[in-house]
Amino acid sequence: MALRGCGRWALRGSALHGGGGCGRRHRGHGPGTPQHGALRAALRKIIDREINPFVDKWEEEGQFPAHKVFKTLGQAGFLGVDKPTEYGGMGLDFSYNIAVAEELGSIRCGGIPMAIGVQAGMATPALTRFGSDELRKQFLAPTIAGDVVACLGISEAGAGSDVANIKTTAVKKGDEYVINGGKMWTTSGCQADWMCLLANTSEGPPHRNKSLICLPMNLHGIHIAKKIDKLGMRSSDTAQIFFEDVRVPCKNLIGEEGMGFTYQMLQFQEERLWGVATVLTPLETIIQETIEYTRQRKVFDQSVLHNQVVHFRLAELATELELLRSLLYRTVALYVEGNDVTKFASMAKLKAGRLAREVTDSCLQFWGGMGFTSEVLVSRFYRDLRLMSIGGGTDETMLSIICKFMETLPRK
Repeated sequence: MALRGCGRWALRGSALHGGGGCGRRHRGHGPGTPQHGALRAALRKIIDREINPFVDKWEEEGQFPAHKVFKTLGQAGFLGVDKPTEYGGMGLDFSYNIAVAEELGSIRCGGIPMAIGVQAGMATPALTRFGSDELRKQFLAPTIAGDVVACLGISEAGAGSDVANIKTTAVKKGDEYVINGGKMWTTSGCQADWMCLLANTSEGPPHRNKSLICLPMNLHGIHIAKKIDKLGMRSSDTAQIFFEDVRVPCKNLIGEEGMGFTYQMLQFQEERLWGVATVLTPLETIIQETIEYTRQRKVFDQSVLHNQVVHFRLAELATELELLRSLLYRTVALYVEGNDVTKFASMAKLKAGRLAREVTDSCLQFWGGMGFTSEVLVSRFYRDLRLMSIGGGTDETMLSIICKFMETLPRK
């Protein structure tokens, strides 16, 4: 199976080619079609050959080589499946991005899929939709190619899910913005070449005074304060970053000034759906590995799996997982058709975070003492997937959004 076609990335000789010729957008009906399966199979070969053999080493070192891994993925086209072909993307619809995210769950840790998600689907949606042609050539094209590492600068020490409360400023002086402030929890921040930065560009209302700016990370005044030591996601570096009179050209503004908050809310929808997709395969793997372990592990002369409380619990978890997959696929199909999926995306994100905790906690218990070691996958995902209920909007934020749509949230 070759991954080049007509001068752009395509799956030739497979179900994905779609018969539409180069540049035409291929529309699937959800992330589970044969076309999506062909894309996933090609990605799985790269994961098995270039990533999984080194995961344990990168986890121990606390960082994976992002430039090397992203270049491999970029050459194969997996960092821009839903991005325009004129910037190096495949030109497919968003459902194919979700298929990629789901297959990235085959990586035997949570940190690397998360970092790939920032590169492929979290730092670039606004740039793709609203950025100038010049900006897209300068930042989007090399990001899709894997020539540079991107990061997203939203959260701060005093503003996580409360995005409107960020304090970083970008003050216009002549044809430049002068940036001061700082960002926290920046995935790939220690290795990044550029940041999609959200900053206050005026004194106006908090939802209309923010802008997104493409910020090269090699500018004078950018200080990587520290690499944060985390509970999980250990192979993905996370940075705290400060800005001191950083000057960036005004032409690096994405779209319109003052529209940054709105653009970021749009980016969050894709980020949350990507996050849901990346947990499906790990949870499926954990359940299956737990079945295999409890089947052969004997306690009181019978397998652990023989106990009804064990096999019934695993059946419940598998059922919940398939329900989550169905909600994700429904939401993605609606999104591809152009619908606002804020409510469903929030529901899926909420359920994914809670189910990740349920599955990893229940399965770890069935592994007994082995589950409390670093030698088994379930303990790694117990740590890594705990972030699902925090990052990209906490469970409580998801509940508030859902309540707004239900018109049950008390008015201020």
